[in-house]
Amino acid sequence: MTGNVAIKFLRRGAVVEYASPNPMQTVLDYLRLEEKSKGTKEGCNEGDCGACTVALGKLQAGKVVYESVNACILLMAQLHGKELVTVDDLARHGVLHPVQQAMVDLHAAQCGFCTPGFVMSLFTLYHRSGELTRQVVVDHLAGNLCRCTGYRPIIDAAFKSCVGRVDDHWQHIAATTAQQLSDLAQGDVFAGSAESFVAIPATATSLLALVLQHPDATIVAGATDVGLWITKQMRVLPKLILTGGVAELHEIEDRGDHFKIGAAATYAEALTSIGAIAPDVAETMRRIGSVQVRTSGTIGGNIANGSPIGDMPPLLIALGATLVLKSALSERRLALEDYFVAYGKQDRRPGEIVWAIEVPKLKSTQAFRAYKISKRFDQDISAVMAAFRFEILSGKIIAARLAYGGLAATPKRARLTEAALMGTLLDDEASWNTAISTLDQDFTPLSDMRASATYRMDIAKNLLRKALLEVSGEKVAALRVLTLGAA
Repeated sequence: MTGNVAIKFLRRGAVVEYASPNPMQTVLDYLRLEEKSKGTKEGCNEGDCGACTVALGKLQAGKVVYESVNACILLMAQLHGKELVTVDDLARHGVLHPVQQAMVDLHAAQCGFCTPGFVMSLFTLYHRSGELTRQVVVDHLAGNLCRCTGYRPIIDAAFKSCVGRVDDHWQHIAATTAQQLSDLAQGDVFAGSAESFVAIPATATSLLALVLQHPDATIVAGATDVGLWITKQMRVLPKLILTGGVAELHEIEDRGDHFKIGAAATYAEALTSIGAIAPDVAETMRRIGSVQVRTSGTIGGNIANGSPIGDMPPLLIALGATLVLKSALSERRLALEDYFVAYGKQDRRPGEIVWAIEVPKLKSTQAFRAYKISKRFDQDISAVMAAFRFEILSGKIIAARLAYGGLAATPKRARLTEAALMGTLLDDEASWNTAISTLDQDFTPLSDMRASATYRMDIAKNLLRKALLEVSGEKVAALRVLTLGAA
């Protein structure tokens, strides 16, 4: 692949060319060890605590948009074509940025270790358009943890600084920045050698050819999982091929009866579209990771890695999603549930990558419910993820798709229980019992640090009963997504 031989990004108004990148180098290590910018902190080093939060500026419809990301699991290659802003940059000529000044005025820092991350989350909130409500603020800060319990003044600082007209250095130079970013993101990137490289193809043809040529390369979308391979599992990944440079893979198309989601579309990009399918879809997506994770993490990546505890696959399976797999030689489609063969094994042929997901909209005769059970409300891995789609005619269930995560080695449909629900009357709760008890035949859950096997099975049954109660019109608890131990 020919093209650029360096990663190029914008830093403090200047273009940085990174010609010999270590494929596994994170942005956090670059900042602290090479640039010596020590304001950005290392906390968990796995994208949970938010101490390392930085802002990435990218072009969106011709304008610069700033988004929060976790520098600890963000790879240097992901900076290509973007602007990097850190806490060290915000004060200008001895004057604090409005969000910094609000933090000072309201005594919103205690020990101070988490403060740089909170400041950068507030910086992106400051540049966000739309109404500022308490829920918006809380959601935006959910990826930043404070052990000193200083959340109240931090939230107050958000309301003091993030309302009204945006008026800071970045807004003043926005037009210049937009032009610089437009010039940066041109053409393919191949930095390194045949044995160790970072590649960022700009076209589908380049991407598929490179995947076919280097079957041993690691395909990277958002790196929210791959980043942990590097920081926690200490894997050596000498060849990285990033999918984010291919515009087609970010496309989200409304095709009437379904949405087609490009595999590199992030949760943040896809939330508005597929979240409109049903309230439970939007609520589940809101609780996947944090703003920082949803900015980087992709719908396709959560599928491609084959995790048995990913939140999106059960939801998409219940909706009847179809997966599009593509290589330089062919393209094929299969039901999403058939992609997951066994733990750590997926139905993906050599040279193939996950290309798109086709997600059906609900018909007027269909009802959908989804529930996430976890120990924490925000930023937690599910103990059980359950999603159900019922087709109902004259008060009778004539079809059902039930999908669970956390109960098996892969996201899986409860096919025996689906069959047992056929013909069930919604006004006859006693008739549900046989179908619900059939879950024992569909799953044999394991016990681990998140939940015991018994708890998981009890929850799986209770969630199905809750869904049936709701679609039958019973008034039950309004919470769509629950936490372990919730009252």
